[in-house]
Amino acid sequence: MSNLPKIAWVGLGIMGSPMAENLIKAGYAVTGYTLEADKLQRLADAGGTAAASIAEAVADADVIITMVPASPQVEAIAYGPEGILENAKSGALLIDMSSITPQTSIDLAKNAAAKGIRVLDAPVSGGEAGAIEAVLSIMVGGQQADFDAAKPLLEALGKTIVLCGPHGSGQTVKAANQLIVAVNIQACAEAVVFLEKSGVDLPAALDVLGGGLAGSTVLARKTANFVNRDFKPGFRIDLHHKDMGIVTDAARTVGAALPVGSVVASLVASLRAQGDGGLDHSALLRGVERLSGYDLKG
Repeated sequence: MSNLPKIAWVGLGIMGSPMAENLIKAGYAVTGYTLEADKLQRLADAGGTAAASIAEAVADADVIITMVPASPQVEAIAYGPEGILENAKSGALLIDMSSITPQTSIDLAKNAAAKGIRVLDAPVSGGEAGAIEAVLSIMVGGQQADFDAAKPLLEALGKTIVLCGPHGSGQTVKAANQLIVAVNIQACAEAVVFLEKSGVDLPAALDVLGGGLAGSTVLARKTANFVNRDFKPGFRIDLHHKDMGIVTDAARTVGAALPVGSVVASLVASLRAQGDGGLDHSALLRGVERLSGYDLKG
């Protein structure tokens, strides 16, 4: 019998599925629940156990990990008679790895404590590739003792794992991350159109730019998307739109100006309005193309 904690995983999407599978590879027993039957089958095929409900998934779990799109989904799975808080055992550790508002995380920790359940907010950065390769950056909010208990498990999912402060701090850092990523993608997209319209060899240009001060993880990860116009979602525009709403709202609350971030948030919103919300966030390139007179098909 393994001495490792028993894991319940709720939310097996683009990120959640490979992350849960990495825990299985690391020797953890993982029971999962999600709304899509094919994702449950994928978990079972990887060696996990599919549950028929949240209540069934969490009932015997030592650690519960959630990875869902936004605050409303976190609240839906956490609260209510069929939710996590009513069905998890006292003493369990709930690690929410969704990207949500800091206040939602603070409220969840407070309500869970009343049930004897410990909570960490632990959103991630690195996208689908980082989830598959188990090299995510994980920014954590919560108590030191809970972080110490969770760290061996988190090390099966990521490489940079940092306790950023009390409950909600992980979400605040993730919001800052999403601000930086969106602005970076937008700058790269503008450079791509500028280079193409100037008649430069685009792959060569991006290669040399990547080796200098303009280089970034965003440029390295997204160069193929830009060159090939491959916008298969690793992280959808819809989700980045949600995250830009989180950071702009949080910044307003603390009195921080986001002059560039606010513009990029509007450009992300514009893409959604034009039907590109299901595409990868590298599709910010399409917005620059439209503004630059490209005749886009589809």
